[in-house]
Amino acid sequence: MTLHAELAAELAARDGEGLRRRRRLLESPQRAHVRVDGRDYLAFCSNDYLGLASDPRIVAAAKEGAELHGVGAGASHLILGHAAAHHELELALAAFTGLPRALLFSTGYMANIGVVSALAGRGDAVFSDRLNHASLNDAALLSRAAFRRFPHNDLAALERQLINTPARRRLVIVDAVFSMDGDIAPVPELLGICARHDACLLIDDAHGFGVLGKRGRGTAAHFGIRSDHLIYMATLGKAAGVAGAFVAGSEVLVESLVQQARSYIYTTATPPLLAHALLESLRIIGEEQWRRDRLHQLVSRLKQGLRDSPWRLLPSDTPIQPLLVGGNAEALALSARLAEQGLLVPAIRPPTVPQGTARLRISLSADHEAGDVDRLVDALRQAA
Repeated sequence: MTLHAELAAELAARDGEGLRRRRRLLESPQRAHVRVDGRDYLAFCSNDYLGLASDPRIVAAAKEGAELHGVGAGASHLILGHAAAHHELELALAAFTGLPRALLFSTGYMANIGVVSALAGRGDAVFSDRLNHASLNDAALLSRAAFRRFPHNDLAALERQLINTPARRRLVIVDAVFSMDGDIAPVPELLGICARHDACLLIDDAHGFGVLGKRGRGTAAHFGIRSDHLIYMATLGKAAGVAGAFVAGSEVLVESLVQQARSYIYTTATPPLLAHALLESLRIIGEEQWRRDRLHQLVSRLKQGLRDSPWRLLPSDTPIQPLLVGGNAEALALSARLAEQGLLVPAIRPPTVPQGTARLRISLSADHEAGDVDRLVDALRQAA
């Protein structure tokens, strides 16, 4: 078969298994109420947890940033692309997280790849929770270190692997909040294991930053932990509402990443106007506690409304509320039925989640109202 014939056959197989992904066209700003493909919807599918993606104050800051810094960075950070706005944001992120230094990356995917491949290589070992985000797993594979996976949140299995490894360096990598399950990793216990076995712990706090902890400082703040064994990564395109990511930790760690993280060194810096906008976003995250309070209220309202549902909500206290359906076709059908009623809730299927655990991933935002949640609950009850 030619390449194109093989690709066509693979696409047909995806269709037959209910695994073909299709893009929708968003025609409005990212909000709870959006216009998609020419129709108005109430959406429960965004990671804009604090409702900041179209906040007028951040929009105004982006405009101001463009006037001050132009649009493109024009070069990599280590050539001439590291603008004053980037530097100011790194200082602000370090202060916000309470860590010595922070380093900006273009995306969370690039941050994970940069950190893991800079810190681990041949002769080392990376230990990964089985439900980790794809970027962490890809980072481990690209590092060329020995790659060991342990069952989800199975601390005993992880410790056995650390005891038995002959690796020179040991790096444990986990989602702080698991993106498809919504549960929070047992970070203090993980840190204790890492300390006992001379390992470092990288937590990907993409879904916890801005949402958890005092002033939204993230999962580490949520648990009140500080440790030299901890490497902290968070994204800036979810709760922060803009784009990018950062890694925070010790001075020697971050300086080592500046020198060795290939996904930092060999790419053009993000537009400095985004860094300028993120300074305003960071201020709002820290000052407006009502956004996190509303999220907690909406989570409780959804759980109460679906307590008798034939589909099980997975245990989660975060804005990620997965409704377990089971089969791919069933999840797609339920998502389609909701869409007919003007409700967008994505069906998540393998390989993103394990086989037989297709689900609706309900994402709540501070931009939602109580009535929005009630509307979704009523539609799911009718579907049941």
